[in-house]
Amino acid sequence: MNKLIYLVLAFLLLVLTACGSNDTSAPATEGASEEAEESTEVNLYTARHYDVDDELYKKFEEETGIKVNLIKGEADELLERIKREGDGTEADLFLTADAGRLFRAKDDGLLQAVSSDLLNEQIPENFRDTDQMWYGLTKRARVLVYNKETVTPEELSTYEALTEDEWNGRVLIRGSENVYNQSLLASFIELNGEEEAKEWAAGLVNNFARDPEGGDRDQAKAIAAGIGDVAIMNSYYFGQMLNSEDPAEVEVAESLGLFFPNQETDGTHVNVSGAGVVKSSQNKENAIKLLEFLSAPEAQGTFAEANYEYPVNEEVEPSELLKSWGEFKEQDISLSALGENNAKSILIFNEVGWK
Repeated sequence: MNKLIYLVLAFLLLVLTACGSNDTSAPATEGASEEAEESTEVNLYTARHYDVDDELYKKFEEETGIKVNLIKGEADELLERIKREGDGTEADLFLTADAGRLFRAKDDGLLQAVSSDLLNEQIPENFRDTDQMWYGLTKRARVLVYNKETVTPEELSTYEALTEDEWNGRVLIRGSENVYNQSLLASFIELNGEEEAKEWAAGLVNNFARDPEGGDRDQAKAIAAGIGDVAIMNSYYFGQMLNSEDPAEVEVAESLGLFFPNQETDGTHVNVSGAGVVKSSQNKENAIKLLEFLSAPEAQGTFAEANYEYPVNEEVEPSELLKSWGEFKEQDISLSALGENNAKSILIFNEVGWK
C-alpha cells in the first residue's frame, strides 16, 4: 500500500515539474520577440540641427522600417554624455561636424571599427578614418569671403598671403577655440610643418581687424559693416546666408564675393560632417545601414541642394549654387590628420596670442 502511495506521489511530482517547464517557456518567447523588436531601431546622437537631416531620417525609416531615435545636442556635450553613460549608453551612431571632433571621439575610445564595401565604394579613402572608426558624409570648404567694393579677386591668392602687410587690420576670423580653425591650422601642420604653421598663425593675428568674436556668419556681417575686408569662413554658411529667410542676411551675402584660396599650391582646406558607430552599440547593423543610406547618391544630392554642402560621394554632382562658385582644388591630405594635429594647433594658437 505504501509502495502504491509513493508511486502516485512520484507521478504527481513529474506532472507538476512538466507544467512548470511549460510555464517558463512563455517569457522566453516573449523575450525573443522584444529582442527582434529592438533590432528595428537605431539611436542617433547628432550635433547637426538641420531640417534636411530630419527629412532624410524619415525617408530612411520609410525605406527600411528602421526607426531613427534622435538625441540632439552640441558635439562636446554628446561626447561627454556617451562617456558618462559608458557601456550602458543607448547611442548607436555619433554624428557631428568636423573631422577633429570625430578623431576626439575615436581617441576617447567611444567608437568601433566597422567594415562595409558599400561605404568604401561611396566615400573616398581620404574622407574615411584610417581605422574605419568614422566616415565623412558631407564636405565644406574653408573659403575667403570678401567685400566686392573694396577687394577684387585678383588681389586674393592664398591663406598665407593674408599675413602680408597689405592686409593689416583687414582680416576677420572667429576664435581659436573654434574647431574649424583648429582643423585649418592642423592641415597646415600636415602640409608644411609646425614652424610654418606657427608663422602663418602669428602673421594672421597681426592683421586682424578686431579680436575674434562670433561665428562664421558674424564675420560676413562684419565685412558688410565695414569692420574688415576679407574673412575666412565655411562655404555652406555663405550658401545659407544667400538663401536665408532673413532679408538682412541675404543683403549681406549678396554684397560679398567668394574665393577658393591656394589653387596654385596645396589647394583649399576642406572638412566634413561625419559619423561613427558607438563602441557599445546594440544596433550596429542598423547604424551601418544608416551610414550607407546617408552616403548614397539620393541623400548626398539632398544635402547639396538643401544645405549647400559638397557631396563626398563622387557620383553626385554639387548643386547649381555650388557649381556657380566654380570648381576648386582640394587639399590632398587624409582628414585623420586634422584630429592627429589638433593638440599642436591649440598649442600654437596659445603661443601666438590668437584669442
